[in-house]
Amino acid sequence: MNPKQEILVRIAAALIVAVALATPALARNEAKELANRKVVLEFYEAGLNRMDFAAASKHLGKNYVQHNPRAADGVEGFRTFLEARKAQTPNARSEIKRAFTDGDFVILHVHSIREPGTPGNAIMDIFRLQNGKIVEHWDVVQPIPEQSANGNGMF
Repeated sequence: MNPKQEILVRIAAALIVAVALATPALARNEAKELANRKVVLEFYEAGLNRMDFAAASKHLGKNYVQHNPRAADGVEGFRTFLEARKAQTPNARSEIKRAFTDGDFVILHVHSIREPGTPGNAIMDIFRLQNGKIVEHWDVVQPIPEQSANGNGMF
């Protein structure tokens, strides 16, 4: 084998080893992301649609951090938020249009309607998970206008 061929064989071997080492890590990451996605989807359905604190809260970490300035921090803050939602808008419904995962983060694109017959809001929810529990939440809410400058829709 000439020196050029030897270099190519070494490079090929290194690539094979790198792929072999990375494959289990990628598979574990994909499985973790799918598990995180499932947790967030179950949390969202139980909490935001059924307004069932007991079912939703089992997905929250004990040190849950809330970044929405209109909701109190922590698990008890979520309980207060849910109680108010149930009292003020008992017919509210949120439809998840898209769900994205990135490691410990799950991002939802949501159409939320507080009162049937109204356009509602477009929401981007971002959740951070740790050990299979939701430990942090951010959201951005945009009212859906009656008329749009384009025909693309918000979803």
